Amino acid sequence: MAKGMNKVFLLGNLGRAPEVRTANNGSIVATFSLATPERFKDQGGNWQDRTEWHNCVAFGRTAEIIRDYVGKGSKLFVEGKMQTRSWEDKDSGQKKYKTEVFISDVTLLGAPMGKQAFTPTADDEEQPGYAYTRQVQDDDVPF
Repeated sequence: MAKGMNKVFLLGNLGRAPEVRTANNGSIVATFSLATPERFKDQGGNWQDRTEWHNCVAFGRTAEIIRDYVGKGSKLFVEGKMQTRSWEDKDSGQKKYKTEVFISDVTLLGAPMGKQAFTPTADDEEQPGYAYTRQVQDDDVPF
């Protein structure tokens, strides 16, 4: 029996364009913030809106797809695991923490203006950490 599970599923929109860089080992790394909105009734019965922001990181082919086909406002469904890293702040000497979602699979649910639709190739579909569904139109979404 497994001792634990670290699995995250998020459906949301990018708040800004992803930041893409090349790591020292030559692999591509994409970082972005994914917003997941929530609507609920407070104790007074009034509707409230709250948005949670998630720091996401993707590597390799998944990062390349994000670089090439994802922009501000893009809707994504991501799967991954949470990981917290820590470091010592050079200025204050204090220990800092950051929790991130390391993406293992991404599903593109629409392209922002100015981006072309992504058509997977056989090579893409064989890549680990990669999932693709057809482009979803606004009329396809039930909410």
